[in-house]
Amino acid sequence: MFYKILEAAKEHSSLSKKQIIELLLSKDQSLFETANKIREKTKGNGIHLRALIEFTNFCRCNCYYCGLRYDNHKIKRYRLTEDQILLSVDNAMKADYKTIVLQGGEDMFWSKDKFCNLIKKIKEYDVALTLSIGERPKDEYKAFKDAGADRFLLRIETTDKTLYRKLHPNMSFENRLRCLKDLKELGFETGTGCLVGLPNQTISSLADDILFFKELNADMVGIGPFIPHPNTPLSNEQKDNFDLSLRVMAITRLLLPDINIPATTAMETLRENGQIIALQSGANVIMPNFTTSEYKKEYEIYPNKKSSNNCINDISEQIKKIGRKISTSKGFRSDYT
Repeated sequence: MFYKILEAAKEHSSLSKKQIIELLLSKDQSLFETANKIREKTKGNGIHLRALIEFTNFCRCNCYYCGLRYDNHKIKRYRLTEDQILLSVDNAMKADYKTIVLQGGEDMFWSKDKFCNLIKKIKEYDVALTLSIGERPKDEYKAFKDAGADRFLLRIETTDKTLYRKLHPNMSFENRLRCLKDLKELGFETGTGCLVGLPNQTISSLADDILFFKELNADMVGIGPFIPHPNTPLSNEQKDNFDLSLRVMAITRLLLPDINIPATTAMETLRENGQIIALQSGANVIMPNFTTSEYKKEYEIYPNKKSSNNCINDISEQIKKIGRKISTSKGFRSDYT
């Protein structure tokens, strides 16, 4: 039955919830081989590099799993200036990166106008721009799109409404959905994703997460294993979620063959060579960190975060060993490299 499910997925890019659950529960390694073959067929052997700039760790949210949460008073807060951000962009461009990812906590210091001015300056470079800055009104998303932003990443984290509400005090699951739908309507390449291994999360809800990615027709999906942070309410929870995270990622590739899927830093943090393993299981993106070194350690969503080498030559040598290459495109969903 397992192999019939894989064959059906390869042929139709479609699975029932029951079939997804069966794949999630299986220990068969053929899932990863199949996902990798589908990735090669639909995306080629190019790996897209995104230059990640974590520009602020201020956040108005109080999510139970996140080290940036508002009530974590042990963290040293920082907020990069526009000039500091542009210096990081310049460094990434000199290193021949094609995409900038501007990521931060939900920091309302950064108003619509401030963001639009920054977006316009970044887009003076020949670069694709992804924003990962949380929930905003639709008119602000539209302004960011009009200013030149290309992509937006907003992870749903879990589609289990009860679990979502427990983990996100004073936040609305419905508003999260509204944001994602607004982003799609406005023409952003829209990314989402989930945490795997959250307390009280079920295999059934993970299957629902994967089906949600399919229903949304997400352009990017990031799968992150839950890693407990010591200064959060979930500090004592278990964290060995690598294998299950890899399965969620691989099944996502089966259902959305042509999307971009990062090999997340969290996977590397949990398992030595975790990113390489993910790249051999359906992933096709790496996001090396270009945040100024003095602030990089303060962007601590989870502890002991690995920092990817951002030298293209070094990355290229590493991925050549698995028969891959660095893509020279900007890495839109339609790109094949």
